[in-house]
Amino acid sequence: MNSMTPLVALPRPGALDAFLRRRLLAQLAPMRDGRLCVRDALGEVWLGDACGELHVTVTIDDPGFYRKVAAQGSVGAGESYIQGEWHCDDLVALIRLLVRNRDLLDGMERGPARVGGWLLRGWNRLRRNSREGSRRNIAAHYDLGNDFFALFLSPDLMYSSALFASESEPLESASRRKLDRICQQLQLKPGDRVVEIGTGWGGFAVHAARHYGCHVTTTTISAEQHALAARRVREAGLQDQVTLLMQDYRDLQGQFDKLVSIEMIEAIGAEYLDTYMATLQRLLKPDGVALLQAITIEDHRYEQARRSVDYIKRYVFPGSFIPSINAIMAAKSRSSDLQLIAQQDFGHSYALTLRAWRQRFLAQLPAVQAQGFDARFCRLWEFYLAYCEGGFLERSIGVSHLLLARPDHRPIFAATDSH
Repeated sequence: MNSMTPLVALPRPGALDAFLRRRLLAQLAPMRDGRLCVRDALGEVWLGDACGELHVTVTIDDPGFYRKVAAQGSVGAGESYIQGEWHCDDLVALIRLLVRNRDLLDGMERGPARVGGWLLRGWNRLRRNSREGSRRNIAAHYDLGNDFFALFLSPDLMYSSALFASESEPLESASRRKLDRICQQLQLKPGDRVVEIGTGWGGFAVHAARHYGCHVTTTTISAEQHALAARRVREAGLQDQVTLLMQDYRDLQGQFDKLVSIEMIEAIGAEYLDTYMATLQRLLKPDGVALLQAITIEDHRYEQARRSVDYIKRYVFPGSFIPSINAIMAAKSRSSDLQLIAQQDFGHSYALTLRAWRQRFLAQLPAVQAQGFDARFCRLWEFYLAYCEGGFLERSIGVSHLLLARPDHRPIFAATDSH
């Protein structure tokens, strides 16, 4: 079905679904900053402000949608999308509209949805990031297969935000700019010993070794990523400059000049944040410096988000969490002598990155299905990418470069910086 499906072709809700429909529409009635049209067999209902910039039409293809929302709130709405029970003409705009009306969205989590929330939190506690739990959680996402991720990522296989100079810039050059920005902030030079927590598919390690002449020791706990990263290092002829490990970051040994961790902090679990910061200090020399690329949430929403289970934790990244800047800084102060010396937020670049991934993913749906993934999986990923893009556009989540230094670090200024 599509957004213009005749209403008479849609299945009519029974008595329970009709009641839950009235309840949900009443909860969303005060919507502001945009207009939402809900279409089902009972008709069309317009909610919100016609003068707002965001206009979205949602078509309910199966009234089971109302039961899932009543039982599990926003997570239930996501599950219902995966099952094909509803669709809309602009998923990103819908997410943006709901973020702008978060107080109404919170109302969906009350009533029977509280019970669903308790069950989800119990399930999430089983996904703790112990050493064994981390391996299981990472495998659940990254071991979908290297060929799958290659369908929509840039050729360097960077599964993290690029850094765009303009909205029209190609993803490939924006990704290279991000890597160069990291290397330049760290003032990488030949002979530097660098440790990377979270190899990915080796994109940073290969770039830093090839273009900056340093030696990179990098670790991952994903078997799929390790295999491809090792091949890329060999193909680049960088075996003497890149040491590739497959072990938990907590087990890394030695001290290094520089440390890099690109969007790995989200995978450690909130209860291990202090351990992570203490590990950064332990791995750095007294004058060492670290660059973290971290997805972050608003400080005032951190505790609620930490305790709850959203679509991402349930269906995409089990065991994950998004820290706030304050949470990172507090853990740093409790567990290390690291000092924050620079921060750059570039959340809009992540929205552009996700848009590029989503467009490529949708263009590659036949290839995705040829790898054995079904329509349910494709809808799960489409919703995930749109969900994140909308969050970054509305700045409910951000991404930052955090430059952290140990006490003996002294920056070296280039001649062009002297006046």
